[in-house]
Amino acid sequence: MVLLGNLTASPAATGIRQIRQAQRADGPASVLAIGTANPANCVRQDDYADYYFGVINREHLTKLKSKLHRICKSSAINKRYFHHTEEMLRDHPELIDRTLPSLDTRMAIAATAVPELAVAAATRAIAEWGRPATDVTHLVVSTYCGAHMPGADLRLASLLGLAPSVPRTMLYLNGCNSGSTALRVAKDIAENNRGARVLVVCAELTLILLRAPEDEADKATLIMQALFGDGAGAVIVGADANRGSVERPIFEMVATSQTVIPESEHAAAGRLSENGLLFRPAVEMTTLIRENVEQCLVDALGPLGLSGGWNRLFWAVHPGGPAILDGVEAVLRLDPEKLAASRHVLSEFGNMSGPTVIFVLDEIRRRQGEHGVGRDGLGVLLGLGPGISIETIVLHATGNY
Repeated sequence: MVLLGNLTASPAATGIRQIRQAQRADGPASVLAIGTANPANCVRQDDYADYYFGVINREHLTKLKSKLHRICKSSAINKRYFHHTEEMLRDHPELIDRTLPSLDTRMAIAATAVPELAVAAATRAIAEWGRPATDVTHLVVSTYCGAHMPGADLRLASLLGLAPSVPRTMLYLNGCNSGSTALRVAKDIAENNRGARVLVVCAELTLILLRAPEDEADKATLIMQALFGDGAGAVIVGADANRGSVERPIFEMVATSQTVIPESEHAAAGRLSENGLLFRPAVEMTTLIRENVEQCLVDALGPLGLSGGWNRLFWAVHPGGPAILDGVEAVLRLDPEKLAASRHVLSEFGNMSGPTVIFVLDEIRRRQGEHGVGRDGLGVLLGLGPGISIETIVLHATGNY
């Protein structure tokens, strides 16, 4: 203890503290730019049941097809985008034949397709940012569509021309809250490394989830096929944007938190198997979120003086499905316009898992604060994912749309 006391008071210790302080940013991390991308193959939700049963060669399952029609009709989705095409599925029958192992095929396709989709979103974010890709200092990448070493992060860095010295963080299998998780990691990096500019990219392909139903009673598979779409979202995160520079902070990231609803691990769980990613959310998932989300928000936002009075905040809620949005809106007693951006993204793209909240942020700023952003500009990004994990990021909209 004496040695520790002497070290603490020593000139060396003082110098270390000064070095540490000099490494930290002075202000909060901010979203400096946003980019999104989708594959070219667009399928209207009204046509999806015909499309799906056609590509899986199950036209004879008329009862299941009618059930999928009904699910699609109530999904609040107008269209979705997919990397896989009818031609691809004809060339790879193992992707739709449950008796054949398909993980190797799915991984091989993802190894190329995920980085390419990620590049499309990242390129748009970098272009909006206004600085060259070589100014990116850190990279955070998230996906559930892949399990490679090295991963999509290294391929993405190469395609973008990032320096070999750029530190990379690769996040796998975080599910629908992966976008908020990646942003939380980026906030910590940016605020603890002065001058850091973190490129965050989330990219997902439903190819990893695509499968035919097991039998006439397999409603869970139909629900998965009816909700999820493909997409990528990219964000540039940095603190202390230079005045007079090309950088224009869009959202300041004030605070972050994550919690797990007790005894909910079974409600949203998945695993990689020979037939891809098996993910079947439990029927009580929506109820668990509805019953617990407000208390989770009180615990996270209460210390900041923001709990209650939820309508004075703007909301970027992960649109996992219409029932989830309806539940959050009802329990928080939100005005309808508060979730307008989330509902729009669900309608136009479906649930893209992690990238979806990035699309929602993009939609909020695209509307230039017309819907749901109050005078003080404070809001909450709400990520919902396996666990059931509830992740919050308190945001401040700067008005630099």
